[in-house]
Amino acid sequence: MAKISAGILLHRRRGNAIEVFLVHPGGPFWAKRDEGAWSIPKGEAEAGEDLLARAKTEFQEETGFAPPRELRALAAVKQAGGKLVHAFAGEGECDAGAIKSNTFELEWPPRSGKRRRFPEVDRAQWFDLASARRKINAGQAPLLDALERMLAGC
Repeated sequence: MAKISAGILLHRRRGNAIEVFLVHPGGPFWAKRDEGAWSIPKGEAEAGEDLLARAKTEFQEETGFAPPRELRALAAVKQAGGKLVHAFAGEGECDAGAIKSNTFELEWPPRSGKRRRFPEVDRAQWFDLASARRKINAGQAPLLDALERMLAGC
């Protein structure tokens, strides 16, 4: 059975431009990756779990910020590994430099017997849509198109 994640695509307007808030995964596997590595704040959901509630929880845990009050569902997207990502779009504002992410533990270096803690998210940034399309995980790029359609009223 494919894994399911739920997350929030936070957006804001800057003049005539739309900007989106993306996060970069923490830990050693992602440390040197940039283009194609960024994501919406999201996390894995259990079967039958309320996806909106999971998205709100993950946003809070990965950024330290409260999620927007008003959220609209976007069409789910499938990433290359088969994970299905359910996203909810909301307008809001936050200081990307002030994120406070939860952490995870990992044996690092591999087979060393040493356990280290890493942040789930090591940084966040606001991107215009053109830049976001280069930075975001390719499987999540259709969320940007869906956001544009939603904001245009289509």
